[in-house]
Amino acid sequence: MEHTSDVVELLTDQQCWERLAGQQLGRLVTHAGHVLDIFPVNYTVDGESIVFRTAEGSKLTELMINDEVLFEVDQYTDESAWSVVVRGRAHRLLTTDEVAAADELPLTPWIPTVKYNYVRVVADSVSGRAFERGEEPDRYGVQQY
Repeated sequence: MEHTSDVVELLTDQQCWERLAGQQLGRLVTHAGHVLDIFPVNYTVDGESIVFRTAEGSKLTELMINDEVLFEVDQYTDESAWSVVVRGRAHRLLTTDEVAAADELPLTPWIPTVKYNYVRVVADSVSGRAFERGEEPDRYGVQQY
């Protein structure tokens, strides 16, 4: 018997995008060959996509090898928590129009480095859950061992 239905809420797509839009730091998961990597990136939401800036390096190289990515954002307080995962495809913005539009987004590097490349993650799907936090229920007597 599972006792989670009253403390775990599945989020709608709209609720997921609202939560994503309210944050600035997420984790990008890439997969190139046998290599899985995870990178913290600051980002902004643009419509129903994620945009971030990056310098040349392993993150951009891995995205060029395999554009399938996961992007995760979460937040918690003493009372509640939530997590949203975006499954999608990442592509570097290359045209003058794409880069000009991205330059207008509220997106600047968090660290003093030059990041010439914009990347957009277009969602294939989003999923999220919100949780009530609290003390663990009594485990004994709830389930037969």
